[in-house]
Amino acid sequence: MFDGEIFEWRGPAPYFFVAMSESDSADLKEQARSLIYWGQVPVHVVIGGTEFRTALFPKDGRYLVPLKDAVREAEDLTEGDVVAVALRPAERK
Repeated sequence: MFDGEIFEWRGPAPYFFVAMSESDSADLKEQARSLIYWGQVPVHVVIGGTEFRTALFPKDGRYLVPLKDAVREAEDLTEGDVVAVALRPAERK
């Protein structure tokens, strides 16, 4: 589990993420080595009372947890909020 601040990454459409620390990212990369594809790691995530599956994106030595609108709306989250994130590697479906 880790705490992280929600930030917006603007591209063609806005996306919201929470960044893992470099050390947590390195640990997860080692644990999930057999699951990684195209640099992404499939994970099961819990934020508050919301559970979901997603794939982490690698960026600058860290993994980013993408937060879909449905997750942010369910937990009433916005950019700048600090959230507790629990995650574990998940088999690809």
